Amino acid sequence: MAEDLIAAVASQTKRLNSSSEVVQRLEENGHPNKKLKSDADEEDAEDQNKKLPKRKIVLLMAYSGKGYHGMQRNVGSSQFKTIEDDLVCALVQSGCIPENHGEDMKKMSFQRCARTDKGVSAAGQIVSLKVRLIDDILEKINNHLPSHIRILGLKRVTGGFNSKNKCDARTYSYMLPTFAFAHKDHEVQEELYRLDRETLERVNQLLACYKGTHNFHNFTSQKGPRDPSAKRYIMEMYCGESFVRENMEFAVIQVKGQSFMMHQIRKMIGLVIAIVKGYAAESILERSWGEEKVDVPKAPGLGLVLEKVHFEKYNRRFGNDGLHEPLEWTEEEEKIAVFKEQYIYPTIINTEREEKSMANWLKTLPIHDFNSSAVEVQTNNKNPKKSSDAEGSDGCGDDSD
Repeated sequence: MAEDLIAAVASQTKRLNSSSEVVQRLEENGHPNKKLKSDADEEDAEDQNKKLPKRKIVLLMAYSGKGYHGMQRNVGSSQFKTIEDDLVCALVQSGCIPENHGEDMKKMSFQRCARTDKGVSAAGQIVSLKVRLIDDILEKINNHLPSHIRILGLKRVTGGFNSKNKCDARTYSYMLPTFAFAHKDHEVQEELYRLDRETLERVNQLLACYKGTHNFHNFTSQKGPRDPSAKRYIMEMYCGESFVRENMEFAVIQVKGQSFMMHQIRKMIGLVIAIVKGYAAESILERSWGEEKVDVPKAPGLGLVLEKVHFEKYNRRFGNDGLHEPLEWTEEEEKIAVFKEQYIYPTIINTEREEKSMANWLKTLPIHDFNSSAVEVQTNNKNPKKSSDAEGSDGCGDDSD
């Protein structure tokens, strides 16, 4: 009996010592019992997320493209950072997609509407993908994105929706300093130049010539004049009223088209500038749509912004079916305007003032030969010149690589 009592006391003492050690460890670690509970809660939330069904959605994106090598991700290449690199990381970290979907984007049916070029910004980019519809999804994604990339909206779409294929048209803007339109024979001070009414009307007269269907083989690279895909339909193109920012006058050109090839918009604007400045005759426009090879200058990429993408056919068919919303972003317009004022316009203005991209490009216009002949075309075809900056496209044609 005494032996049983001694054994019981020894067992109790051992348990007390063990408990004391546990308490001591807890105190030394700063109450990890609470931390363990927090970890458990996070694991529970993650497990709950994994159980959520994946749904096809579209995200409305805005971003400043400076410092990025375009929109499209180059999986396996960390040398050139893209917008999609940051987006995919945020989707994984927020729990919207599994990590392996970030490595293989096909698994989430990812598709961007427009593949913007190096340095090009967007105020209304659309991507479609399958995600877990977690709580506070936009806030959680944005928490893992840099401030110059924002998700401004989300809508559910049909299971087979593809943002590239379902897009009817794309609207781009191009912001440029107005001294770009000053005639070459006139000495101008960049900050003092102001666009007059007559010159603005001349610019708009030329931009309107692009409306309709034309053969734009001279406005991109590696497309022949008889390539059917070189024909593109432009719905509208015009230059708005000028305005002053940071003591320099700017204007914004808007262009809406079904799709655009690599560098097409920049070349369309570059040729109009060359005509207005007096380097090229107006007749070069008609020539450029023919089979002849024409030397078309490419304006800098800095001022180009993807403004909006259009889904008119989809909206007519599914926008009011009771299950899906039309892909229109009226409620997000204020957020888009704020983002542009905060991140896109200051980047364009400050970069232009510091790097003088437009001013330096204008100095190259006299080098261009705006009267190249058919003989020169044949020579060029024998020795095709590869584009030195084929890092993306102005728009999102299926052939805009």
